[in-house]
Amino acid sequence: MNYRTLGRTELKVSELSLGGLFVSALGGEFEQSRGAVHRAIELGVNYIDTAPGYLNSEEVLGKILEDVDAPLIISTKLGGRPQPFKPQDKALLRESVEESLRLLKRNVIDILMIHEPDRPGQYDWWKDITTVEGPVLELLDELKKEGVIRYTGLGGTTAYELAHLCRSGKFDVVLTAFNYSLLWREAAIEILPTAREQNMGVVIGSPLQQGALAKRWDAVVQAKPPWMSPPRRQQFLALYRFLDEAGLQIAETALRFVLFTPGVSCVLMGARSRLEVEANYAAAQKGALSAEILKKLDEIANMVPFRPYSEPFGLPFGYAGYRGPGAA
Repeated sequence: MNYRTLGRTELKVSELSLGGLFVSALGGEFEQSRGAVHRAIELGVNYIDTAPGYLNSEEVLGKILEDVDAPLIISTKLGGRPQPFKPQDKALLRESVEESLRLLKRNVIDILMIHEPDRPGQYDWWKDITTVEGPVLELLDELKKEGVIRYTGLGGTTAYELAHLCRSGKFDVVLTAFNYSLLWREAAIEILPTAREQNMGVVIGSPLQQGALAKRWDAVVQAKPPWMSPPRRQQFLALYRFLDEAGLQIAETALRFVLFTPGVSCVLMGARSRLEVEANYAAAQKGALSAEILKKLDEIANMVPFRPYSEPFGLPFGYAGYRGPGAA
């Protein structure tokens, strides 16, 4: 396993790290989750990301890591707890941090991120988003001084508002999900360059677009589902043709593409089992894709440089009942 310095922090994180969403009730049985986490640590993973919004992920991780002696870097988030959630209430935000510490069975949180700070209507974090001010920043400063947290971060999904928050210079790490992968490149426009300017650590979540790039969906794509725009459909078909020509597997190619993008500190794998952890690790060990392959993948990505209007945030492959946004 290779390790990279996480921006301006003193943390060295494994380039392949573990996302905690599926280490939860969503991921299946506890023993399966424990097997996945233990195998990841055995292979050198030292960074695990979770959040109160990831079902019972914090609690599951706390139980799994109780008997692990390896030094680990843990990040969690503020957001969604306690209910009703009040992002402008500093006392309730502190209560959420205390609950995270209790569930994770830790005395210190290495990185505390603001969850979804970039989506108006999701959480009303800011007194003034133009200057990035609010009680949440006051709390983060207090927790740093108290030694409860070491570094702060942003965990979001929009490509442009998140970059604006990065430019404030008030955060050490940015976790961006769903907008940097083989076919979705919005983060390259502002988030990656801004993070580089600010010397922020960059964590990429959902490199496989929560399943859209985890396997091939040839039959679904060819059936012209109503939720897939014609340009996106042609793009997927072009990707599949190229993978066939080059003899490449889609999940491995997707992971290697993101993992070896300049400026990326680490990539979170959403592995549910030991086998999935081992498959991701094997892909990472193959190293960067060739310049020739990257050039072709860039051409395919440029077929749809931005999300088509009304495209679902996560393409609903495998969800036969989905009929599109606004369907009655």
